[in-house]
Amino acid sequence: MGYELTTLRTRVADGVLWATFDNPEINLVDPAMVFDLDRLVDEAADDAAVRVIVLDSAHPEFFLAHWDLTAVGEALPRDLPSLPRVLQRLAALPKVSIAKIAGRARGAGSEIALACDMRFASAERAVLGQPEVSVGLIPGGGGTQRLPALAGRARALEIILGAEDFDAALAERYGWINRALPDAELDAFVDHLARRIASFPPEAVAAAKGMVDPITLPGDQALAEENRIFRAATTRPETASRVGRLMQLGLQRPGPVELELARYVTEQRWDKP
Repeated sequence: MGYELTTLRTRVADGVLWATFDNPEINLVDPAMVFDLDRLVDEAADDAAVRVIVLDSAHPEFFLAHWDLTAVGEALPRDLPSLPRVLQRLAALPKVSIAKIAGRARGAGSEIALACDMRFASAERAVLGQPEVSVGLIPGGGGTQRLPALAGRARALEIILGAEDFDAALAERYGWINRALPDAELDAFVDHLARRIASFPPEAVAAAKGMVDPITLPGDQALAEENRIFRAATTRPETASRVGRLMQLGLQRPGPVELELARYVTEQRWDKP
């Protein structure tokens, strides 16, 4: 049993909804995925058989690459739900959400993981990053609001302003993820934890989470302002120039730019045509 979605494959078993991102070629976060995430939250909220949601990926190198940078401004569907609002709804569900990261999770991909209640990552394959500032943007899906609560102010600023890639070990040390686990152990660990939580009385799980949420979830107004600044920044000439240069090099396509994005944004001579 599962839900009929375009960019996510789903199944429900033993109280756990397994939702696997599958959006070729590199799992970009695009409008179709936002629509699917919005519907996933709706369906899971009303599904008594679902007590825990696990988000993972079908792509061995990308959990979620980042926001689709061609999907801005007039290119966006008018009825597209706001990604920050969708993620706030996911975070506030009286059910538990877990991100299982085995591959790259940058930009909006990292922010989707940040909206989950817990994050576990492959020690060998996970790479996390918030590269937006390097092209003139800011995180627009909750990164500036959720990272300080997890990593602290100074480390959150290091992550966002440095725009570096973080391996799983350092991300764990900074509090970005719960644990970095050997790749061979990740699936079994998350499976066990998800089924264990799903076996407990749902009223108790929801009540415990409901007490934690007001202390830890960012406010709707701050999330909306962050997204407004992000959208405004997409119209700046310097941002368009930097994104355009990276697109020419291979951004948003399989290849070295997406695999080593932090290195490519550092090596560019942005002052040269």
